[in-house]
Parts: sequence; C-alpha cells; structure tokens
Amino acid sequence: MTDIHQDQLDPALPAFCAPTADMAWREAARAVMAKRGHMQSGRGGDAAEVLHATFRISDPRQRWVLSRRPAINPAFAIAEAFWILGGRDDAQFVNFWNPALPRYAGGGATYHGAYGKRLRDAFGFDQIERAIDALSGTPSSRQVVLQIWDPRTDAPHTDGSPASIDIPCNICSILKIRNGRLEWLQIMRSNDIFRGTPYNFVQFTIIQEYIAGCIGVELGEFILISDSLHAYEADLDKFSIEPSAPMRSNCTIALDRDRATEALRECGTALDALAAPDLSHPEFQEIVRASQVPNGHADLLRIAAADSARRRGWASAAFEVAGTCTDPLLREAWMRWATDRESAQAARFAHLT
Repeated sequence: MTDIHQDQLDPALPAFCAPTADMAWREAARAVMAKRGHMQSGRGGDAAEVLHATFRISDPRQRWVLSRRPAINPAFAIAEAFWILGGRDDAQFVNFWNPALPRYAGGGATYHGAYGKRLRDAFGFDQIERAIDALSGTPSSRQVVLQIWDPRTDAPHTDGSPASIDIPCNICSILKIRNGRLEWLQIMRSNDIFRGTPYNFVQFTIIQEYIAGCIGVELGEFILISDSLHAYEADLDKFSIEPSAPMRSNCTIALDRDRATEALRECGTALDALAAPDLSHPEFQEIVRASQVPNGHADLLRIAAADSARRRGWASAAFEVAGTCTDPLLREAWMRWATDRESAQAARFAHLT
C-alpha cells in the first residue's frame, strides 16, 4: 500500500466565511473571477469555476448582497422565497417578477425543478412540516434532511444530456439544532456566482428563519456548499463587484408556528394580487394599505409592491412604498435595483434616438 504524503494532498477547500452574505459573496466572486484564465466547458458555455466552495454566514438575517453590479432584484428574491414556501411550481407567478426566467428554466406552465413543489408535495408528504415536527419533538436529531434532488426525474440520460432544461441546482438541506439554534447546511451541485448565489442566500435563509420561528429556536449559521461555483465567460464583463458601505438588516420574520402559517398565507395572497396582469392603481393602493402582517413580513411585501408598481410604470408609487420599508439594508437593495433599471432604460432610449 502506497503512503500518501502531505504534499500529495489537495489544498484546503475554498471557504468564504463572514458575518454577512454580502461579505462572503464578495470574496467568492473575486475567487471565481480569478479563474478567468482556466475555463471549464459546460452546457451554458465556458465558465470560470471554483470547485467544492463553502460559504459560512454567521448572521443569516444579513442575507442581501449589495456588492453585485448590476444590482440584484430583491423583489424577485422575495417572491421566489414565498413561492417556494407555498409549495408552488406555477411559472406565471415567478415570471412576472423575473420575465427572463423562461430563457433559463423553460417556457411551460410549470417548472420541473421548482423547489417548493419538491419540499411540500413531490415525495408524498410535506417535508417542511415534518422537519418542524421532528425537531420540535427531538431537538438533538441528526436525521432531518429536506430532499430536493430526485434521481428518477433529474438524473441525466445515459448519453449525458439533461433530462430537463430545469434541473434543480439545490440538492438538499440538512438541519440540526445545537445550543438552541437552528444550523442550516445547504448543498448545491451547481451555482452561478452572479446569477444564482445572491438569490439562493435569500431563498434558503428565509426558509431557515421561518422554520426556526416555528420550532421556537434562534437562528444558527447558514452554510452553503457549492460543488461547482462558477461564472460564464459571457458574464464576466457584464457583472462587477462594488463593495458597499456597512449596513445591517433589522428585519425578522421568525414567528410561532400558527402565526407563521397565517403570515405565509397572507403574504402569498398579497403577492398573487401584486402580480396580477390587470391590477389597477386603486387596487394596488388597497393591497398596500390593507396589509396586516407583522413588520418583518410587511417590509418584504413593501419591496415587492414597489417593484410591482415600477413594472407598471407607476414610478412615484414605487418609490413612495419602497420608502416605507423600515429595513435599511432591504430598502437600499431595492433602490440600487430600481436605479440600475432606470439607467438601463435611459441608455436604451438614448441608443434609439
């Protein structure tokens, strides 16, 4: 048997550890961009890639990435998180918040890889409710795993071609309670640092906080392992890293189980109304005025409402409702997104004239 010497071992796996998602993302994005000279071919083209990357975020409520330019779309991240928690797979709802989504996930009425459907329904029972029950009954359990990947429908064909245009990038979530805190490990097979990672942080830290509140424990760390953290060559000149001034989120959505369930239902109803194609301005104002959800949820709805108004050309209403958001980090995330969109529209107009 041949001995393995220390100098033959792989170097330490890349880890990006920080209190906030923005800080961890910034370091990871730099690491991916540094791989520009060593491209890996793939379905979407050549990509700079970091293998087996780990993010470790000690305060998951600081979930918003502000350093990506162009800015992320926080309203889409919010709507998608509630779409997942609602157990949905319908395309029309999320397509309203991100009209480009069909280019990446297909143009059907439903999305094959929808995380919410997988978590709430696809395996014959509600995995989220089971996790809450199991960890409430046995907080020391090591057996709570939320499964997303289904090899029956997601494994590639024998020739290596994909089974669907929309194969889940997130494989599973592993939950543990330690020292009264819900620790979360998210495992991804593939993760686009610019187009995916900032949204994955929001999706799964919101689910983490939702479950922690239902169980009645505090938030622990959020850890994400990406087996292929990458950026496509075509995107390396489209996106950049612009460090932002330190800013903290004061938003919390942790509620006891009954109130969390009710708030989730009310937010889903409001988001559906905000995405309705025939929404009138008076109806929009009534949705904003009538919302009675707790303030953490209300802040999320305010930002979603702001972007619903922006998409309909109601600029003054958009900035007015965004200004009522009490979470400074979330408010800043939307302002950056809206400002970038206005600049892009102005540039397109100038080109046409």
